[in-house]
Amino acid sequence: MSKIRIRSALVSVYHKNGLDDILHLLEKMEVTIYSTGGTYQFIQGLGIPVVSVEQLTGFAEILDGRVKTLHPKVFGGILARRDEGHLAQLEAQEIPEIDLVIVDLYPFEKTVQNTTVESEIIEKIDIGGISLIRAAAKNYKDVLIVPSQEDYAFLHELLVTKEGYSDLADRKFLATRAFQVSSHYDTQIFRHFNRDEKVQTLVFSAPLDRTLRYGENPHQAAGFYGHLDRLLQALQGKELSYNNLVDVDAAIWLMKDMDEFGSSVAILKHTNVCGMASRDTLVQAWTDALAGDPVSAFGGVIITNRTVDEETASAIDHLFYEVLIAPDFDFAALRLLQKKKNRILLKLNQWPEEKWMVKSLLNGLIRQERDLALTTKAQLKSVTVHTANEQELTDLVYANRLVKHLKSNAITLVKNKQLIGMGCGQTSRVDALKQAIGKARHFGFSDLLAGSAMASEAFFPFPDCVEIAHEAGIRNVVQPGGSVKDQESIDFCQTHGMAMYLTGIRHFKH
Repeated sequence: MSKIRIRSALVSVYHKNGLDDILHLLEKMEVTIYSTGGTYQFIQGLGIPVVSVEQLTGFAEILDGRVKTLHPKVFGGILARRDEGHLAQLEAQEIPEIDLVIVDLYPFEKTVQNTTVESEIIEKIDIGGISLIRAAAKNYKDVLIVPSQEDYAFLHELLVTKEGYSDLADRKFLATRAFQVSSHYDTQIFRHFNRDEKVQTLVFSAPLDRTLRYGENPHQAAGFYGHLDRLLQALQGKELSYNNLVDVDAAIWLMKDMDEFGSSVAILKHTNVCGMASRDTLVQAWTDALAGDPVSAFGGVIITNRTVDEETASAIDHLFYEVLIAPDFDFAALRLLQKKKNRILLKLNQWPEEKWMVKSLLNGLIRQERDLALTTKAQLKSVTVHTANEQELTDLVYANRLVKHLKSNAITLVKNKQLIGMGCGQTSRVDALKQAIGKARHFGFSDLLAGSAMASEAFFPFPDCVEIAHEAGIRNVVQPGGSVKDQESIDFCQTHGMAMYLTGIRHFKH
C-alpha cells in the first residue's frame, strides 16, 4: 500500500521541544494518540486527548519506568502487516493498528559527556524506545517512524502538505533514518563499554553532519559524518568544502603537536605545511611563517595557537587565503577580517582527541592508531662526537615534529624555530632534500642553511642525503635510524663535523 492515512500514533519522547504543533495537527486530523510517562503528561497538559499505554495494555509501567511499552498490544499494532492474516489476529486480540511512531531516545551520548557516574549513564540506555524504532522501521511499508527530535520538522511538513497521509517513499526515508539513529546510538553505547578497547572493531559509525557541495572535484559527491560543531565554531565565510575539511584536519593536528613552542603560525597547502614559525609575538610568527614560502601560501589554510589580535589580523589580511583557524579572535581583529566575506574564519574550541583513523580502500576499510608519538630533546639519541647546542636541539625537535606531518618521502629544514625549507611527497628522499634546499635558497634563506636542522621522517638507506646536506651547510640531522647502512651516514657525519641524532620512531605518511 503506497499511501496510508494516519489514524493512530504512539508518542514516546525524551525531547518535547517542537512537538506541540505536531500534536495539535494530529488532534485536528482526529488521530488517536497513545503515550507513556512524561510524554503522556505533556500531551495532557496541552489539552489534547491521549490514551495511556497502561490503558491499552492493561499493565502499569514497572521497574521505575524501565518497562512501559514492551508489550504485545503495543508491538503487535506496530509490527502487523496490513493483510488479512495479520489484521485478523489483531482483531482477535483486540490490538489497535498503530500507523505512526514518534520516538526520541534517552540522551546517552550527552550523559556520557556530562558525567562519570556509571549508574546515571546506564539509566540513559534506552530499551523501549530503540525497540519501537526498530519495529516501526522494519514495518515501514505500513508504519511511519519518526526516530529523533531532528526529524520533527520533516513530520510537521509532511502532515501539513499531505494532510495526514504518508507515501511509501516518506516511510522508507524515515525508516532509513531510523536505522541510522539506532546504529549511532548503539555505537556510542559500545564505545562507552569498550573504553579499554578489549573488543576490536574496524569502524565506528557517525551521523551525517552535513552534505558537502562536492568532494575533491565538482563531479564527486561528499558528506561529513560526525559532530563538527563540537570542535569548531564557524564565525564567517562560505560552507566548508571537502578539501577545506581535509586541510583543516591536517592543520589542527599539526598545531596540536607544535603548541608547546610558543606563539605559532602554520600555513598549509594540500595538507602539507609550507610555512611555520614560533615567536614571542603572533604577528612575528606570521611574518616568518609566510616568509618560508609566500608563493605556496596563496589560497592556503592558516592556523594559529593564540588569539588573533588586530596587528596580526592586519598583516594576514593582505594575503588571499581559504581558511583561518584560531582559538579566538579579539573584537578588532574579527571586525577587520570579516570585511572579506568569502574567507572562512573558524574558532577552535578544543584539540581533537580521536585515537583512531579509518580509511576506505579496495572493497573495505582499514583502521590504524593515529601517529601520536612526540619526540622530545631528552629522547634524542646522539650517535656522533659532534653535538648540537640547546637552540639547535630545539630546532631538531621542531623539524622532527614538522616532518611527521608531511607526505612521504619528506624532509624539513629549520632554523631558530622557523621552517626555511621542505620537500614532501617525493619518490626518493634525495629528491625531497633537494626540493627543501632549493626552496630555502629560492626564498632567501641561503645564509640560514649553515647550522640549520634537518629532519627526515624515515631512515637514510644510503649516505647520499647527509652528503648533500653537508654541501648545503647543514650541520645538524635527526632521523629515525633503522637502516642496515646507518653506520655509513653516521660515519660521514663524524668525519665532516656534523651532529646526528636518532629517534627510533618512523613517521611514514602516505
